[in-house]
Amino acid sequence: MIQIGIIGFGTITKQLISLLSKEEVNVGGILVRDKEKAEMNSDISLPFTDDPDQFFSNNFDYVVEAAGHEAVKTYSSRIVKNSNVIIVSVGSLADPEFLNHLQDKAAANNKQIIVPSAAIGGLDRVAAGAMGEITQVKLITKKPPKAWYGTVIEQEYDLPSITEPLLVFSGFARESAVKFPENVNVSAALSLAGIGFEKTEVDVYVDPSIDQNIHEIYIEGLFGSTKIEVQNTPSPHNPKTGYIVAMSIAKVLHGYTRPLVMGI
Repeated sequence: MIQIGIIGFGTITKQLISLLSKEEVNVGGILVRDKEKAEMNSDISLPFTDDPDQFFSNNFDYVVEAAGHEAVKTYSSRIVKNSNVIIVSVGSLADPEFLNHLQDKAAANNKQIIVPSAAIGGLDRVAAGAMGEITQVKLITKKPPKAWYGTVIEQEYDLPSITEPLLVFSGFARESAVKFPENVNVSAALSLAGIGFEKTEVDVYVDPSIDQNIHEIYIEGLFGSTKIEVQNTPSPHNPKTGYIVAMSIAKVLHGYTRPLVMGI
């Protein structure tokens, strides 16, 4: 059995806990901003704490970050002193200085920074292709208007008035990961697996004709070419993310407890 800690108690954490096998994974602590509020919002008894020192006093094998970019910047260096870290908010690693610092810290303590596939498919193929030459990685992300409320896109566009697919960003992953921290973490994951933030092309659409979050990925290289289209069902409680994110984290954790591991 492995011992894990989780930072954050939003949609992803709630879904993740429901997916974990209690015989294989023990949740030893959940770090939240407000312990009393978290307890009121939970249907089951969980080991909440709003004291970082108490949280980090545990001997976790893995700590799952599910609380956003600020949490990654605040806690990840502390995590890798004693535990491996699974980062959901991958866009935080678009800062090259921070990424290098975190990698150095993890290496010095013989720990790993783990990025799950989360909302996309084919990340294993991109990483494998990067063992040779990759000439192009392009991501096209399309999400319905409801997924963009509470983001910079709501500030820039009148979402209810959009009646056809609207291109709201075209550029490279470095900028998209920073501009859309809650919506385009996939561009950061692709960049880290493949040819980097400066070369990974990204187009982002608000599309009122769809009710799912769609990611199209195009990869070309020495290995050949790949086209992947992923349609994710948004969570009803948080349309910015989908069910598959928690499923992906659970898959990673189960991979460290079972004799047969797929898709590494």
